[in-house]
Amino acid sequence: MTAAPSAATAAVDLGRARLAIAAAFATQGLVFISLTTRLPRIQDRWDLGELALSGVLLMMVLLAGAGSLVAERLAPRLDSAVVLRAGLLVIAVSVAVLVLAPTTVVFVLGLAAYGLGLGLVDATGNMQAVALEHRLGRVILPSCHGAWTLGGVVGAVLTLATTDVPWSAIALVAVLPVLAAAAPYLPRDHGVAATVAETDVPWRAIVVVGLALVVFYSVDTAAATWGPVYLDDVFDAPERLVALATLPYLVSSGLVRLAGDRLTEQLGAVRLLRLGAAIAFVSLAVIVAAPSWPVAVLGFTLLGCGVAVVAPLSFSAAAALAGRDADPATRQARVDAVVARFNQFNYAGALLGAVMTGAVGAGSLRIGFAVPLVLVVALFWLARAFAPADDNPRMGSAGA
Repeated sequence: MTAAPSAATAAVDLGRARLAIAAAFATQGLVFISLTTRLPRIQDRWDLGELALSGVLLMMVLLAGAGSLVAERLAPRLDSAVVLRAGLLVIAVSVAVLVLAPTTVVFVLGLAAYGLGLGLVDATGNMQAVALEHRLGRVILPSCHGAWTLGGVVGAVLTLATTDVPWSAIALVAVLPVLAAAAPYLPRDHGVAATVAETDVPWRAIVVVGLALVVFYSVDTAAATWGPVYLDDVFDAPERLVALATLPYLVSSGLVRLAGDRLTEQLGAVRLLRLGAAIAFVSLAVIVAAPSWPVAVLGFTLLGCGVAVVAPLSFSAAAALAGRDADPATRQARVDAVVARFNQFNYAGALLGAVMTGAVGAGSLRIGFAVPLVLVVALFWLARAFAPADDNPRMGSAGA
């Protein structure tokens, strides 16, 4: 008589946790895109050229990588939900500091703190999503990442709608991570072991999947970071419209991700990734060769469709590899360790996308966008490593 209410309560708790995790992803996306779509304005405010901007972005990415490693250390001890809340609060404070900074030094310090918080939230958000995917026994990572994208869409729309507001008003964005920190995230089963030997993790196979994540983030970060600057510098598009490099990209990416759970079940991860790679290659060629900014915007829109599911399926495949042939205790320790370490591929890709695109494209961003154009070809070969993501994700109860 008590089993049914208990099962119903557990289902409600998992449903609330799914909404909370989606809120964390959406908040991260909204804040990140709110900043990147304002890069032309940031350049003007602090008189930064492409190389200088590449330098501060490099610093931010490196610190994000450090934040992800900190999450790897803290999550087994404190629970990924606790570390996720801390990361959201770090983001809230850092955004307020970098927006309200009175000097360049304070701005750089705020951006550095934001990078650290970015890494904490990236790692623990994905830990939470993977753990929930395992408990539910079905694919949910694409839709979780879709929440990030939809948050980014809201951020881009806000940029378009607030081009004339005082710069200090942008600091109000910091309220959102504070609210997200109060959400009911997925608690870990504290009866599960928190550590696992490094030799137990199949890193060689996971690295191959990680290379696909590098390719994705090189493309994604190039579009999000340099897309607005591309429209501004190459085509002299109206300042109020430069966010259109990012907004259609995010909308198309978000729609595909929201449908990604079902698409993955119907087509399989390998076929879906290869189809996306073909679309991405064509769309990047359109961006590089675009004769006008509306054509470039079309290219960015198609690009969002092509690469949308690479990141979530990468985490699913890595977690599937980590959890194979393991008891529940070992599985949780493996998956948490892998998700945090795997997140480093995110920042390697961000380096290629944000830093190399800007550095190679210092003379012309057309040449800069040739970097992701070349890299995306590798997805055709790397897709075969995603076969584990085609398996049923139910590998027993994974912790948070």
